[in-house]
Amino acid sequence: METTSTEGRILAVLEEDAKASYAQIADRADVSKPTVRKYIRKLEDDGVIIGYSADIDPKKLAGQSIAMVGIDATSERYVEVTRILKELDSVEALYTSCLLYTVISDEILSIDGVTAAHPSFLQERLK
Repeated sequence: METTSTEGRILAVLEEDAKASYAQIADRADVSKPTVRKYIRKLEDDGVIIGYSADIDPKKLAGQSIAMVGIDATSERYVEVTRILKELDSVEALYTSCLLYTVISDEILSIDGVTAAHPSFLQERLK
């Protein structure tokens, strides 16, 4: 993320600590509290910030785990497949993604011991 701009610095603070107060964000982003308030309101209005969340360690919760699953669906059934997936209680989040193997695959594959890489980039949150 570009952190040289005011917006970038504010977003970097929020990504690190979504509970940070305006005063804490202002201090860490080197801007005033009114500036923080203005930028956050604009980012929320523009849909850049769509919510605030907590990072939870599933190992600390009995019987909980996190799995990321890539699914291929036919174009004819895509809408129905995503509708069904959104209705599943076990699905906490659902995203569309774009496979861009060559963008970072070479870097990942250069690591000794890595035999395959399947990077994809999240595009849109559906749930």
